Amino acid sequence: MEIILGSASPRRKELLKQMGFDFIVQISDVEEVYDPSTPAYEVASVLAKLKADALKSNLHSEQLLICCDTVVIMNNEVLGKPESTIEAKETLKRLSGKKHEVISAVCLVHKGKTIEFKDSTRIEFKILSEAEIDHYILNYKPFDKAGSYGIQEWIGHVGVSKIEGSYTNVMGLPTQLLYQEIEKLKD
Repeated sequence: MEIILGSASPRRKELLKQMGFDFIVQISDVEEVYDPSTPAYEVASVLAKLKADALKSNLHSEQLLICCDTVVIMNNEVLGKPESTIEAKETLKRLSGKKHEVISAVCLVHKGKTIEFKDSTRIEFKILSEAEIDHYILNYKPFDKAGSYGIQEWIGHVGVSKIEGSYTNVMGLPTQLLYQEIEKLKD
């Protein structure tokens, strides 16, 4: 089965590679927008399906398309990718000393069939100092990351005090669940 990853995320590429899969990357030019009335816990699913729908018409019968989206949710609000240093700083200040949830939703398309699933991980940050937040933003530029941070980067090593659930889910791909679903398709 030929795997197509419908994502430009370097983290998803690396995780899929570490899982031992060969794949090619195809990126849709679909605009990632959703109805503002969509419940926060459904946003990742809506966006993953949107990406898959944009790419599935190009699939051959034996190809498997993997599309994914990850959102950070705090107090029922989706914390998106920051558009500026100020926005990243504000988001990290909000996360400081508090709990939030990371949801990654996956949409698989294979032989005309669509399979959707998602995973949820709870994260708690220690209280982050202004100097730590500034250091992270300056050195790691988290502008392509939901919630303004990457758990695999410096801030995850020094700032995350508790994690409940899948670490790779927070990186952007729930690898254990994905592996289970791919194994089912082989039967």
